[in-house]
Amino acid sequence: MPVRDFLLITDAVAPLGDGPSPVAAAGLGRAEYPGREHTLAKFLERSEYARRTIGSATTLQTIVRFCCRTFGELAPAARRWRVEVHQFRIEARADAPGQPTPEGVHRDGVDFVLVMLVNRDNIVSGITTVYDLVGHPLGDFTLTDPFDATLIDDARVAHGVTAVTPLDPARAGNRDVLVVTFRCEVSNSGNTGG
Repeated sequence: MPVRDFLLITDAVAPLGDGPSPVAAAGLGRAEYPGREHTLAKFLERSEYARRTIGSATTLQTIVRFCCRTFGELAPAARRWRVEVHQFRIEARADAPGQPTPEGVHRDGVDFVLVMLVNRDNIVSGITTVYDLVGHPLGDFTLTDPFDATLIDDARVAHGVTAVTPLDPARAGNRDVLVVTFRCEVSNSGNTGG
């Protein structure tokens, strides 16, 4: 299945204590942010840059193609994917641990998910645990090096990530991940089409 257009969603964090992170659906030209207007304007400017540069980058195109092939083998009836790309930075201070999944154990509401570590700086923990649909843990691991990744069949498992804290409490730390979600346009064998 050829990779054509996909929706590039750019997510960023507001500085700690500045409220929820802004989210812009760059491919749709809309944004939601309950905070300050100047922050939104700056974020939208970055979103346009992301759409022009990141969305067409060879690395991201390769990641999306790999996922289309891999997930296509798991869902052969899928003729088309709705693909969304999210960039997340989780910041942590000694007095404010970073919450990669503040909602706790969850499913993303899509068919498949790739979570890829981009960078970890001055943090400990961030353990990913995968659960069956009853809530029993199936295993856990930590994404520690850039390009470490996990592929998730969202119809079959749930997942969560523990809070991150600074290794050196005198300075802030962060965990950057790329999350790519796939929703089948045509469904098969238990996967819900979108």
